[in-house]
Amino acid sequence: MPKLFFMSFLSEIERRRTFGIVSHPDAGKTTLTEKLLLFGGAIQEAGAVKSNKIKKGATSDFMEIERQRGISVATSVLAFEYNGIKINILDTPGHKDFAEDTFRTLTAVDSVIVVIDVAKGVEEQTEKLVKVCRMRNIPIIVFINKMDREGKDAFDLLDEIEQKLNLKVAPLSFPIGMGYDFKGIYNLWEKNINLFTGDSKRDIEETIKISDVSDPTLNTIIGDTAAETLREELELVEGIYPDFNKEEYLNGDLQPVFFGSALNNFGVRELLDCFVSIAPQPRPKNSEERLVEPDEDKFTGFVFKIHANMDPNHRDRLAFIKIVSGEFKRNTPYLHVRHNKKLKFSSPNAFFAEKKEIVDISYPGDIVGLHDTGNFKIGDTLTEGEVLNYKGVPSFSPEHFRYINNADPLKSKQLYKGIDQLMDEGVAQLFTLDLNGRKVIGTVGALQYEVIQYRLEHEYGAKCSYENLNVHKACWIEPESMNHPEFVEFKRIKQRFLATDKQGQLVFFADSIFSLQMTEQKYPSIKFHLTSEF
Repeated sequence: MPKLFFMSFLSEIERRRTFGIVSHPDAGKTTLTEKLLLFGGAIQEAGAVKSNKIKKGATSDFMEIERQRGISVATSVLAFEYNGIKINILDTPGHKDFAEDTFRTLTAVDSVIVVIDVAKGVEEQTEKLVKVCRMRNIPIIVFINKMDREGKDAFDLLDEIEQKLNLKVAPLSFPIGMGYDFKGIYNLWEKNINLFTGDSKRDIEETIKISDVSDPTLNTIIGDTAAETLREELELVEGIYPDFNKEEYLNGDLQPVFFGSALNNFGVRELLDCFVSIAPQPRPKNSEERLVEPDEDKFTGFVFKIHANMDPNHRDRLAFIKIVSGEFKRNTPYLHVRHNKKLKFSSPNAFFAEKKEIVDISYPGDIVGLHDTGNFKIGDTLTEGEVLNYKGVPSFSPEHFRYINNADPLKSKQLYKGIDQLMDEGVAQLFTLDLNGRKVIGTVGALQYEVIQYRLEHEYGAKCSYENLNVHKACWIEPESMNHPEFVEFKRIKQRFLATDKQGQLVFFADSIFSLQMTEQKYPSIKFHLTSEF
């Protein structure tokens, strides 16, 4: 790479920030995404997520079923520019039935913003997702949302975040009152006060510079009582919580906290300004072979999500690729490692929710959508020729299992095509029973069955019905060797409980935790795995 060209390549990497927004359903995650896009000038007015009267709908919820239910089912990818920084947001489903999609998305982000509802505090789904972030040492910023409503005391919330999520927090803004008494926010990061008017139509709230809180001007602005309370609370914050340290934040050891109200566009600019200056640029990623640095000149990337029917009029699938290193160029042949064949892409897409643009060149940190006719599955790696396999995009053992039946015999071709494509998206997992070839769909949550049924009918014109199947867990099987006598006996005795997944791997259906333990004891040479990546 020539030196001048290399310098501009480095500056492109340095100006990228790729992050995910995670939270429990209803904490205001999609609303926050909308408001961040508003600051980037990417949308003119943010769509209110709740109201069904507003036909516009939220930009990031583009599947019909999401519009009807007001929840995000698929992870959407959105990008915008802000103060010269290119920001890629991955908005994830908060609903627990779609947790698997979120876990996979977390393999593609460099940092995370966790949204917490002031009234509900830390909820179960947030705990699970933060645990995954902690396992991967992903830098986290916490945004406490809905400050214009009555909720928990700020200090109680900070305690709860530390205890339940096992985080070490450093507040970078602090609320002045709450709910009806909510007057605004003191920004410890920029040393100023932001007054709350409650007018959601205003794009930006006014900011008053106050570098010293003992300044009597504070009393004039927010009143004597509020000013005194704020001074006491800030003194407490300084006494209890550590000073913000960027190094600790980047290592995943310290989590800055902001307060605000996304719906009223309040406290969002502070969050964004701080995020842009502290969040990590694209980070190195481990493959099975070696650690790959973003500034390497050869392109590598991996598929973390597949979405069928982005446009229902054309049966197209998009494979979402996170670029890890080098430059991804349009119309250039790249190696599909699993298939060991070269593919080139004439129209790679960059995203702005429903708007897609064709891009000629993309850089590390970017997410690109590639039109796919069925070549890709989740976890696939693309490179310029090197054989690399990126780790950490597993399938988890489902928790619900149902037989899927064809409800319209004339449409069996459409049904099988639809199931095939939807399973490649990772919405759910398809198993075929060894004994009779019946198809079983396994999901993490029951809501997925509705989504599959709805999409089969509306996108593929096929109808299906379900029958319950009593299975506790699906375990992927790893025998010591294929002709080991123990494995041969296991296959003969347990034939009724054996199936293969979409990749042809052997799976054992255990009907209870007890039968799984008994089987493990009886066949010690066989390993039973709860994820497909072993």
